[in-house]
Amino acid sequence: MSSHSRATHYLLQSIKTGQQFSDKGWTLEAPGEEEPSLISAVYEEVQINFRDPVAGVLRFADWLPINWYPEGSSAPVTYKSEGLASHLGLNNLYITFSGYWPEKGANMKTCSFKETEAYSVCGRMSSDFKDVLVVASAGNTARAFARVCSDNGIPLLLCVPEDNLNAMWFDQPVKDNVKLICSRSGGDYFDAIHLSNIACSLPGFIAEGGAKNIARRDGMGTTVLSATEFIGQIPDYYFQAVGSGTGAIAAWEANQRLIVDGRFGRHAMKLLVSQNRPFIPIYNAWKADSRQLLPFDDDEARKQVEEIDAKVLSNRKPPYSIAGGLYDALKATDGDVLIASNEESAAAAELFESVEGIDIHPAAAVATATLINEVNSGNVPLDANVMLNITGGGEKLIKSEKEMFAIEPSFVFDIDPDKSEVKKVLEKLF
Repeated sequence: MSSHSRATHYLLQSIKTGQQFSDKGWTLEAPGEEEPSLISAVYEEVQINFRDPVAGVLRFADWLPINWYPEGSSAPVTYKSEGLASHLGLNNLYITFSGYWPEKGANMKTCSFKETEAYSVCGRMSSDFKDVLVVASAGNTARAFARVCSDNGIPLLLCVPEDNLNAMWFDQPVKDNVKLICSRSGGDYFDAIHLSNIACSLPGFIAEGGAKNIARRDGMGTTVLSATEFIGQIPDYYFQAVGSGTGAIAAWEANQRLIVDGRFGRHAMKLLVSQNRPFIPIYNAWKADSRQLLPFDDDEARKQVEEIDAKVLSNRKPPYSIAGGLYDALKATDGDVLIASNEESAAAAELFESVEGIDIHPAAAVATATLINEVNSGNVPLDANVMLNITGGGEKLIKSEKEMFAIEPSFVFDIDPDKSEVKKVLEKLF
């Protein structure tokens, strides 16, 4: 790990009760509280100091819960759209792009905004962190953590559905400290999570923590910091596709910090999050005005996940209901949940590439499709400051420029594996 360590510059706070406490190194929940709640970081720096762009995502370090600076990061890049803006008649459309687009200054080699969270999570580790980090992912998150952990020598176990292995590509070989196991074909992201939970029940393995990890959320919140710095004020509307909704929760939290900062306006931006039809559990719960997700059949859900193009949006247990979760974020910002079909998203991706000049991932295309629908329906004022969070792009570009390398799974498990079998395999791997 890099030697640039820093003193802890934040406290933790329960969103439900407001109780404050110090970070014990990997604290994921409030001590002594019975009701589940996300926790958030309260930073010493009330006004953020944006550092030199050469620092990558770590230029936002004032508002990241990091103890050291992992090497090789790149920050999201915000620019004012001309092509898509003029196509839609929007006067102030700002695109925050996370991916590979060197011409614009975007150098995320895994082409996904999941890199922002991977650098932040790894930077939260203390120098005496001895466990193997465990990450479950439908693809992009695994690729991002593999890259960061490989480059910085951090032991990592990835759990990915076998059907999503095509997402495990890299522009350089991944080092041996990163291992990959899979849930067999026919399983989905939820099955990969189940596999990761078994691994984390074994000594020496620790869960990255998902939405509960403040470093994951505050890393993704840098998209809003990027947009706000570029525009000079908090955006009015925020568009993003969601699987878990963690990125949208992160956007809301960044918005709240910016309000306290005081230099960028004091308004909540309207969160407009989107899902890929037919897999729409967040949409269904929101439209029913239900804090709880509605019951659904697991096999039916797996079938719907097979149908959607944006596989990364396939979380069956998102942090929606929990205090401080997506339901609260949408309520607090007068937000909404939108949906787009595969066909609408494919058309949006094609349009984006033709008018903006870069390819985008299916999830980003879902967000773009819903922006197009909302503008065409008259739901977005043409003069509003609109932020479109393009959460991944440039994959076609990087693959045309560089040789690609894969990481092979060390083992493929049945969908409901036996704990002793998992234990035996992991003992061999680490």
